[in-house]
Parts: sequence; C-alpha cells; structure tokens
Amino acid sequence: MADPFIHWIEAKGVWAPWLFVALFIVASFTMLWRLEALSDQGFEGTVLGTLVMPYCSGMGNLIYAFVLARTGGSGADVMTNNLVNNVTDMTLVLGLPTIIWGIKLLPAKSAATKNGKGNKGGKAKGGTDTHELNRLTLLMTLVAVLFFTGAVWALGRKGSLDENDSLVLIGLFLFWQCFHVIEVLKSNVRQNKSLGWLWPFDLVVLAVCSYAIYVSIDWLVAWVPNCGVKFVANHPGWLSGWLMVLPNAVMAFYYGARGQPETVYASQVGDCHVSIPLCLGIYTLFHPMTMPSFYHMGMWILFSSTLLHVFFVIFFGRLPKLFGVALLAAYLFFLWNGLPR
Repeated sequence: MADPFIHWIEAKGVWAPWLFVALFIVASFTMLWRLEALSDQGFEGTVLGTLVMPYCSGMGNLIYAFVLARTGGSGADVMTNNLVNNVTDMTLVLGLPTIIWGIKLLPAKSAATKNGKGNKGGKAKGGTDTHELNRLTLLMTLVAVLFFTGAVWALGRKGSLDENDSLVLIGLFLFWQCFHVIEVLKSNVRQNKSLGWLWPFDLVVLAVCSYAIYVSIDWLVAWVPNCGVKFVANHPGWLSGWLMVLPNAVMAFYYGARGQPETVYASQVGDCHVSIPLCLGIYTLFHPMTMPSFYHMGMWILFSSTLLHVFFVIFFGRLPKLFGVALLAAYLFFLWNGLPR
C-alpha cells in the first residue's frame, strides 16, 4: 500500500529527497505530540523522558540501524550515526537550553529553609520531594549512560563488534527497560492511576509514524550514494545523525521554554540508551561492525561529558551556564576532529 505513495513522491523529481525528509520530520513530531497525551496517563516527568520519549526520538536511529543491517550497509556509518546522535544530545542540545534558561533540578531554598526554620529542620514538603526523586532518577540514568558507553568501548577495543557483543548490548538495554517499566507501574499503584483508555489509539499513531519513518529512511539510504552531492554521499552517518537529533533539539527547547528542565534533561539522556547500546546491538546481530576513525575520540567526549553531568547533578542539582558554554566548546571540538577534511 505504500508503493503508490512512494512512487508519487519519487515523481516529484528533485523535490523527492526533501519530501522524504519532510515525511521523516512530520512523523517524528507527530510522535512527540502524542507524548503530551501519555504524560497525563502515568508517564510523567523524568519517567516520561527516560522510558517513552527515547523510543519516539530515537526511532529514526533504530530504523537506520535496521535498514543498513538489512541492506548490508556500512557498520561504521551506524556507529557514526549513533556517536553523532549521543554526543550532540549530551553537549549541544543540553548546552544551549542551559545557557538560555538554565537547567535547575532542585528549586531554590527559601530563607526559612536556609535558616533551619522550615518544616522539621528545614525539610520542604511535596514539591521538593518530587524534585529530589527526579534528580535521583536522572542520576541513575546518567550512570547507566556511563556503563553503556563503557561497555561499548570495552567491547570495541579490538576494532569491531560481532554477534556475541550484540547479545550483551541488547541484554543490557532490555534489563534497563524492564527496570523502568516496573518503576512506572509502581508509581501508578502509589498514585492510584491507570494508563487511560486512549493509550491504544496512541499506540496506533506511534505505529503509523514508525512506518512512515521507516519508509523515508529506507528511501534516503538508497538515494544518498547516488545523489551526486559529494559531501552528502561521503558522510551519510554524520548527516543522518544530525537529522535524527532534530526532534530531540525541538523537544529540548519546547520543554525548556515550558519550565520542565527535568524532562529536557531526561529525554536527552534517555535517547542515548536507545542509540548505545540498542542500535549497535541490532546491527551487529546481522553483520560485524567496524569502528570509524574518530571512534575513540567520540567515546571519550561522550564519557567525560556524562561524568561532568553526574558531578553537577550530585553536588549542585543544576547545570551552571558556564558549563553550558563548555558543552558547546566540546561539541565544536568533536566536529573539528571528527569530520574528515
């Protein structure tokens, strides 16, 4: 049923690639639209960002890895796609909202709390407890990024990943997701909430959007090598990584402007879990994966930036604006040393 639609787009000639890119973007943003509904059905705050959003914002990366695995594409392009995605999330996409709005996970203490005259020694009620729980959840998610990044780096030290490595990576991801599913169910039991009667409709919308993303990426992957534009043909991993991080960037600015910093933060961190290790595991189930030339540099930037995120979340409960500037500088360093010249 999709063939007539694909042929209709292809008939537009030089506009066809742009229409497929538009299809990818519209499908991605439709997914994000339904997140607003899910956020009222038991997937709130940090859990929304770590469990639901990554599958929507990371769907393009998953499909890209599957398409290249199915067609025998380059494993180095898959690794490049995921490194570009994760490094951009943890540096550029978090750095800009930090500079513009600031990311504060804990509210400022009142004068009474600072003087120890608050509730029982200065302990705040309700809202502060929620912020503290969000911070602890986010810390666990950041630590998971460190472990997943470290696992990929350790397995890839030999210069490639194989089928045995894929089983380890997919197993790590599934264990992590089971943990979050249990957390959602526990939270709903405590709050006496259900998932609501509209969630089957949301699943149908997500399925349709996923198929639209698959169609657009499948066509673009076949088009890129013969597009006639040297830069595009030579850097499919980089370009696909930038395209697929676009929904993340829009989401970060949307929730940043709405004053939901915990969702901004958790959505970007959670997206890293889909890219590394799941996307890498999916590709290496079918083919061995060789590493791109900038692999070690990219992994060290990802690991060190995540470690700094952990430091600021633990000791300050926020990201200073100066740290946002440092994140942007790290991203420029990544581009300068990673992009072939």
